[in-house]
Amino acid sequence: MKANKYGLGILAAALLCGFEANAYETAARNAILMDYDTGEYLFEKNIEEPVPPASMSKLMTVYILMSKIKDGSIKLDDTFSVSENAWRKGGAATGGSTMFLSIGDNVSVENIIKGIVIQSGNDACIVVAENISGSEEDFAELMNKTASELGLNNSSFANSTGLPHPDQRMSVEDLAILSRHIIKEFPDLYHYFKEKEFVYNNIKQGNRNPLLYTMSGADGLKTGHTEEAGFCLAASATKGDRRLIEVMSGMNSNKERSEESERLMSWGFREFSNYKLFEQGQSVATAKVWYGKDKTVDLTVENDVIKTVHGSQKDNVKATAEFDEPVKAPIKAGDKIGTLKIEAEGQSALEVPLVAAADVQKVGLWGRFWTNVKYFLFGAK
Repeated sequence: MKANKYGLGILAAALLCGFEANAYETAARNAILMDYDTGEYLFEKNIEEPVPPASMSKLMTVYILMSKIKDGSIKLDDTFSVSENAWRKGGAATGGSTMFLSIGDNVSVENIIKGIVIQSGNDACIVVAENISGSEEDFAELMNKTASELGLNNSSFANSTGLPHPDQRMSVEDLAILSRHIIKEFPDLYHYFKEKEFVYNNIKQGNRNPLLYTMSGADGLKTGHTEEAGFCLAASATKGDRRLIEVMSGMNSNKERSEESERLMSWGFREFSNYKLFEQGQSVATAKVWYGKDKTVDLTVENDVIKTVHGSQKDNVKATAEFDEPVKAPIKAGDKIGTLKIEAEGQSALEVPLVAAADVQKVGLWGRFWTNVKYFLFGAK
């Protein structure tokens, strides 16, 4: 078998200027900027470090609740009861973020969602935990199980609220991945994150997300603040047909959080664009076939191949088709034959499976005999 690498030269040109994604600087201790469609990271700073997530960890509480709404086990007009425990740990008397629930209230699930994503209510999160799992401790186990299922490898949960606890940790990378799941999986529920105010118990509270007030297209997700975590934000915004997700933690003030988050998001929209490099079903390369009724098979991609590229590198993207040949028949359409590798300087490579575009049947015994004879006499061709 011969390993082949075919440089496709899709946007090849001389390198005019270098580019480093991390040439950008931010005051945040931890930060990530992600393109929603491609999942590519446009900026990284200490993204895998497990840090106190403060109220940003409420996104996991919301994710679990919305998952149950999506599967039909909970409805928006169902009601959750408010226990004394939820009131004491998360209510008005605590001095923390609260929805101002009262003991014995029966609150609609829709209002509970608003109380979490708009008002950041600790009491509302505990209500969710107790009504879904019976206790906050059992709900934390569910949070950890869900994190594992989502591939959030640098997250651990001890409560539903994000209140300080040594076992309550998330990386900004995990928070960005979780945010992407929320946006993608719950399109009918995501709109709650962009609502700017909510009134409950005759008390009006505003959404703390600064981008909702300063940046057109901003529509989520969640702020956070504790003394240990600093000022934090998980945010998303759209511009045209693009969406970016950013997560920042460890900022020193509300003002710094507002300025840094808008600056990073604006930089991402300004400096990067998405390019469709190959279309679904497009032939990318051709591989020789061994023992096949057809001598070759076209290799294609199963979906559109889109890469997020910095403006300085748009003419320097390299695509390489990597596969071993000849490919032994029989071959079925859709069989993975190799890998399409897309590279741009300063960014991680994008690898996409290359699959067979058509079936190739295996020749019979006589055909295999003559193939072997030709190989013996003339070598592989």
